[in-house]
Amino acid sequence: MTYNRFIALGDSMTEGMQDEVINGRYRGWADRVADVMAENYENFTYANLAIRGKLVGQVHREQVPVAIELVNGPSTIISFHAGANDVIRPKYDPAKTIDTYNDAVDQITKSGATLMLFCVLEDTGKKNKTAQIWQERFNVFNDNVRKKANDVGAILFDPNQDQFWKDSRFIHEDRLHLNSEGHRRVAQAVLARLNLPHDPDWRKPLPPAEKQTIVEKTQINLHWFGAYAVPWMIRRARRRSSGDGRSAKYPAPISWKS
Repeated sequence: MTYNRFIALGDSMTEGMQDEVINGRYRGWADRVADVMAENYENFTYANLAIRGKLVGQVHREQVPVAIELVNGPSTIISFHAGANDVIRPKYDPAKTIDTYNDAVDQITKSGATLMLFCVLEDTGKKNKTAQIWQERFNVFNDNVRKKANDVGAILFDPNQDQFWKDSRFIHEDRLHLNSEGHRRVAQAVLARLNLPHDPDWRKPLPPAEKQTIVEKTQINLHWFGAYAVPWMIRRARRRSSGDGRSAKYPAPISWKS
């Protein structure tokens, strides 16, 4: 399939948070994919409507209608990755989240665009209570994503099929978002699936990690708490989101060159 337009929808993962910053914007896996698509498809354009912190209902209401208006048939490919922020909320409503997710997928499918969907990593290797709760929730959430992808014929990416994704070194020090290597690996997975030039070793595990001392672990934990946990708690107390007041980095299709 040849694509002349890529539209990326979602939250912080698709915005590219914690990847390298270029021209004041996070790069992210979607920009990395667009780089290669632009080199291989004529008259290629790219839009990225994703905004950090968005819940699936917000993506459904604010991004999906805009994307549908930009579709020019199956030569447009839309990536839809939303719902993870809902799943990790204390007051998570699985039925509502899944229903909203499915309705968004149905609307995109009716537009005639080619659709990409994503599962979320369930087992991160951590054994604390929060990780166990999230794993159980994402297991149910992902089951629906897999079923929906099969029902509508979407391209599906599922990190749970590859053990190497459990390596925490693909995660930024904020313990939530992918780091640059993580974004690069996701991009390579997408490019491989689209039969575009990619790193053939994208599944290769990282070399064994060096062991950390207790002092080093303590310093890392204290830094994380002050730099990331405290600001998150303040936002929750104020009922604010990291995406409040932000706009999409590429709200309309632009001619894209890496």
